[in-house]
Amino acid sequence: MNKIKLTLIFVLIFSLDCFSQNSGNNGIRNTAISSGIGLGSVLAVVVSWERNKSVLLAFLHGIFSWLYVLYFVLTRKPEERQKK
Repeated sequence: MNKIKLTLIFVLIFSLDCFSQNSGNNGIRNTAISSGIGLGSVLAVVVSWERNKSVLLAFLHGIFSWLYVLYFVLTRKPEERQKK
């Protein structure tokens, strides 16, 4: 149940940009979006936390983002492949 809630919150946050209005001052909005964290970083942090339960490793893997996500997919353990 927690994974469903987390997924819904995740989708909601990333879909807000799709439904936002294009108002007069685009400079502030574009700066906030370009300096924010990306989908790869969020995914890497969540996957790292589920596997290691370490804040330091989650932070480090968030920096490497998509590289860690690809590493995780290629090296999944058998118990991680089963649906819970």
